[in-house]
Amino acid sequence: MSQLSGLAVFVEVVECNGFAAAARKLKVSTSAVSKRVTQLEEYLGARLLHRTTRKISLTEAGERYFSVALEVVAAAQAAEDSVTELQTEPSGILKLATSTSFGRLHIAPLMSEFMKKHPGITVQMMMEDRVIDMVGEGFDLAIRGGDLPDSSMVARRLAPIHNILAASPDYLTEFGTPEKPDDLYQHNCLHYVYYHRGIEWALQKGESVSHIQPAGRFLVNNSEALVETMLRHSGIGRLPTFVASQYLKSGELIQVLPEYCMPEQVMYAVYPERRYLPAKVRVFIEYLIEKIGKDQPYWDEGVMT
Repeated sequence: MSQLSGLAVFVEVVECNGFAAAARKLKVSTSAVSKRVTQLEEYLGARLLHRTTRKISLTEAGERYFSVALEVVAAAQAAEDSVTELQTEPSGILKLATSTSFGRLHIAPLMSEFMKKHPGITVQMMMEDRVIDMVGEGFDLAIRGGDLPDSSMVARRLAPIHNILAASPDYLTEFGTPEKPDDLYQHNCLHYVYYHRGIEWALQKGESVSHIQPAGRFLVNNSEALVETMLRHSGIGRLPTFVASQYLKSGELIQVLPEYCMPEQVMYAVYPERRYLPAKVRVFIEYLIEKIGKDQPYWDEGVMT
């Protein structure tokens, strides 16, 4: 039993792919982590890790031990979660990941009320447009849109994501308004580089679907940067309505080809599969569903019909 803490440290070293990274996550010194793994190896009478100045790798014994150690750590986490679930007031640090645009526009404005409702919870929100490694980076919850290839995660549906094409009135006045999908080839089309279809835009009208790959001179990995370029009359861009709606309502942007639909996606709350969902995660998901979890979320009111 005295080696359980060493087992957990060993798992962190392997998952973080190094002693220094594990030490940062555990908030202890690198030497303390190295010493704990060495003590574990001495206790077991077997070397678990090959160490070099640049990387670590598992020995044969380490591979066998790691596969079982993962189950033990998961069981310990489940035991902790089962107790946390019984708490009348959720508490602890909720580590949350979300995209930059959605986080700033629709999650951050909700945080003040949530923290007032749950004073025992501290929220650590990281906003990045890349897909993060939830388990490896220690996140409790992620807000993600689109395809979810990782089947080891549990996904709760929050709201649909509608996508449109739009441009500024001045751009359309100068270069003309497209009347059919093929007209887009005559325009400067601006692209969000993390879109799962790349630069392809699928436009559907009735049973007919047009797959367009229009050229453009600006590609960016952030939706709000894309909007700023569109507002300065530089071209036509594809945007989710959770970003575009405020500009459509103000008239700063105009929807292009409104009679065509683009593929609908879904916004999910995603978390690692566990037998017991920590109370801090459960109450936050319930809060999000209450605030935005609708067939027509609030940002689509007056925009989507």
